[in-house]
Amino acid sequence: MQNSIQNTVTIYAQGQHFSCSVNIHFVKSKCHKLVSTTVQFRQDKTLLALWLLGTNLWTARFSQEPADQSVVRGQRVLLSCVVFNYSGIVQWTKDGLALGIGEDLQAWPRYRVLRVQELGQYNLEILSADLSDDAQYECQAPDAALRSRRAKLTLLIPPDDPVIDGGPEVLLNAGESYNLSCVSRGAKPASVIEWLKDGLPTEGAVSEVLPDRKRVTTRSYLPVHPVDTDTGRNFSCVTTNQAVPTGKSTTVTLNVHHPPTVTLSIEPRSVLEGDRVTFTCQAHANPPIMGYRWAKGGVVLQGARESVFTTKADHSFFTEPVSCLVFNAVGKTNVSILVDVHFGPILLVEPQPKTVDVDSDVTLNCKWAGNPPLTLTWFKKGSNMVLSNSNQLYLKSVSQADAGQYVCKAIVPRIGVGETEVTLTVNGPPIISSDPVQYAVRGERGEVKCYIASTPPPDKINVWEKERGTLLERYTVEQSRPSPEGGGVLSTLTINNVMESDFQSTYNCTAWNAFGPGTMIITLEETGERQSLLLLHLSGTILLIIKSPFDLPLLLLVKTLGRAYVYICTINKESHSLEEDSGSVSTASRMVKAMYSVSRGATLTY
Repeated sequence: MQNSIQNTVTIYAQGQHFSCSVNIHFVKSKCHKLVSTTVQFRQDKTLLALWLLGTNLWTARFSQEPADQSVVRGQRVLLSCVVFNYSGIVQWTKDGLALGIGEDLQAWPRYRVLRVQELGQYNLEILSADLSDDAQYECQAPDAALRSRRAKLTLLIPPDDPVIDGGPEVLLNAGESYNLSCVSRGAKPASVIEWLKDGLPTEGAVSEVLPDRKRVTTRSYLPVHPVDTDTGRNFSCVTTNQAVPTGKSTTVTLNVHHPPTVTLSIEPRSVLEGDRVTFTCQAHANPPIMGYRWAKGGVVLQGARESVFTTKADHSFFTEPVSCLVFNAVGKTNVSILVDVHFGPILLVEPQPKTVDVDSDVTLNCKWAGNPPLTLTWFKKGSNMVLSNSNQLYLKSVSQADAGQYVCKAIVPRIGVGETEVTLTVNGPPIISSDPVQYAVRGERGEVKCYIASTPPPDKINVWEKERGTLLERYTVEQSRPSPEGGGVLSTLTINNVMESDFQSTYNCTAWNAFGPGTMIITLEETGERQSLLLLHLSGTILLIIKSPFDLPLLLLVKTLGRAYVYICTINKESHSLEEDSGSVSTASRMVKAMYSVSRGATLTY
């Protein structure tokens, strides 16, 4: 029996064709057979193929070669290698380095060649694959000069358990931005990090990869903007790669420190002035609340240290807020509230008297407070005409007729009414107001009275006979002293032993100030009877007692400006008729007007 195979191949040229004869001499089990064939190829072909036909044709070749693999660290690896029709030496190389010959590789205790010679199988087994096994492997049959394809063994390494800096509880301050940091080390390939917020994916993270030879570290940052309500919220870092597709995770819990969150309430919400009201300060904080402080209008309320404060409300609570300050170790929070106090009119800005020149513009100011909202009106005293409904009364180009008292009135619905007065003085020429006809008794002492209203006070007053232009020796003139702020001056011309000629003259009363003169012509008429007129001024009231010819006493009460004086005067009248008596009363009234502003403490007797 011949144990070898002899192959003889002869190639020769014949004509313009190639002729290939293959003689295979095979001796086995006393069997000898020769197979011969000729294959012709055309000369213009670029590929030469050899067809070997026969039932007994063998040559050494790989029927299985190692393939690329990925394996998780610690797992078993099997690289295939089957050599057909080969009985020589087979060896494996790792990154070009021969591992050795035989089944047990002494230098590589975790490596073993699984040989099944009948099948030509030389598989390489690697136990508990490690990072050092990450390489290219090749199966070689040196005797046949055969080398398999190179197989890449990629080792997959799961990342270490992820770590979040500051865990398991991260202390933050509300309102201060912070980056949660999660690191995943030792992965191959690089791990992918995902963040969960209370179990739900959250966006916004930024990751970086830090190579460490074949293993990789991944770090991810998640920006958070903590608020008061984030205490107890969970953030999870989940890291995955091909070695651990289900991932590994770690979780931290936020502990957010913040100043107190405060809600201030009031009961009842609307009160009348003088009613009691309760303030409640509800607060929560982390860390816990340390104390309370109350204030009103910025002034600390001593003794108020609890979360509830009860007091009696007045009108100031409507404009001065009550505040509750709550503090803890992190900070303090102050909230305020106004009380809806219903109260009557309160004068905030009192109008100031004004003195202006004639034809000037003037503005009077007045401000009231009240709740519910009040209605404000301006009017001149003695008139019902509304001049303004605002805090200001604007008068344009005033005349002397505009001088007087103005009333600023406020009405708070269902609560009350308030009013205040202010004086407007208009500088202008003197105004003379006296009866143009006055009376005297022949042979007795008579008087001609001239009332001068002047602002500023008159610089000069003249009373004389119009025709003669001078005063006789029987005539004397007396006048009250004007007040510094202006006002009325009473000038009296006294005639001793009234004569006929005194009734035939007219009398001129003229006064001057810086704005010009004022003049009135007065006529003196004769009367035969005497009426007595007694004027008493007590406590701001003028009491007039008039004795008529019919012995009918007539009492008149006249309110004055508060000056204290007594006047006793006599009025003569000839006629005793009822109509003329009525005229005398009118004259008395006019004299009261003429003496309205006589200086304090003056006493005149006629």
